Amino acid sequence: MLKNDLTKRLKIGYPMIQAPMAGGITKPALVAAVSNAGGLGMIGAGYLTAAQTKEQIREIKQLTGKPFGINLFVPGEFEVDEKVTAANGILNRVRKQLKIEAKTEIEVPGLHSVQDQFLAQVQVAIEEKVPVCSFTFGIPSREVIEKLKQNGILLIGTATTVDEAIEVEQAGMDMVVAQGSEAGGHRGNFLKEHEESMIGMMSLIPQVADNVRIPVIAAGGIMDGRGLAAALCLGAKGVQMGTAFLACAESGAPQSHKEAVLHAKEDELVLTRSFSGKWARGVKNAFISEMKPHEALFPDYPVQNTLTQDIRKAAGKQNNREFMSLWAGQSPRLAKQQTAKSLIDHVIKEAEEIMGKMPETL
Repeated sequence: MLKNDLTKRLKIGYPMIQAPMAGGITKPALVAAVSNAGGLGMIGAGYLTAAQTKEQIREIKQLTGKPFGINLFVPGEFEVDEKVTAANGILNRVRKQLKIEAKTEIEVPGLHSVQDQFLAQVQVAIEEKVPVCSFTFGIPSREVIEKLKQNGILLIGTATTVDEAIEVEQAGMDMVVAQGSEAGGHRGNFLKEHEESMIGMMSLIPQVADNVRIPVIAAGGIMDGRGLAAALCLGAKGVQMGTAFLACAESGAPQSHKEAVLHAKEDELVLTRSFSGKWARGVKNAFISEMKPHEALFPDYPVQNTLTQDIRKAAGKQNNREFMSLWAGQSPRLAKQQTAKSLIDHVIKEAEEIMGKMPETL
């Protein structure tokens, strides 16, 4: 009942993709567990070096013979300007609260180094013969796309609007993740600002499905079989789930992050750009509240992300979730502590029961 073009092309048992959450959540154990259970496990490689990316890929290959994928952040233009000094001054107040050393010298990566790292990761994906590669924050160059496709790698783009989905298709991608505003973590918008890209999944999926020919993957707040069934009815061929897998036993998220999600309410999930310079959804905490008046002063991603790196690292070591980036989608009440296999089994069973009760015309 749940087999379709997407499962066939991805060579997976079920139309479920584990969202590629960067920052250490998608450890090899989680990626492999998802793939072994019939879904598509994904490495969130946005913050990894090429060497770290290769290491994770090889570890996953030892844990599963099933298909898995890798997600890369497409480098965008950014500037290192006077905002850096102002932002660092504000962040030094937070460092004082965490009892870590104030920053006087500021080192941030230049655009060329970010681009070089991205291209090095692309080369790793080719050399390691990773079957699936997805992209967030934009569309890579035509040269990169052609190179990956020549090596038999299936490509997935990310879109938050219909126009972005059309751009993804026209660029030659094989599938598109339509990311609703309910999604946790960073927004994947790249054509317009985040205000114009906050379309909910219920509205976004059917409009994207009506305007592209490639398979659509629904993302944003999907946690169970009801969400999968609804997405399929709206025109998607599969779903990408993040927060549900974040809470799983194999997830690399700190226990404090998992606990924050498991005990959060839907009205405690807010958007912030204070951690990274790019809008992202997470559980509200002291850092988000204290930084809110200053958000406009912070530099864009990835500069702000580099500036807050020591703060996030220290908060993690101290198990202080008031200063951690607790990314999560808008359905935290549906999160459960379980294994990845248990999650997939429950989602598929529930979806099949729901779909089985529907008229064949659906």
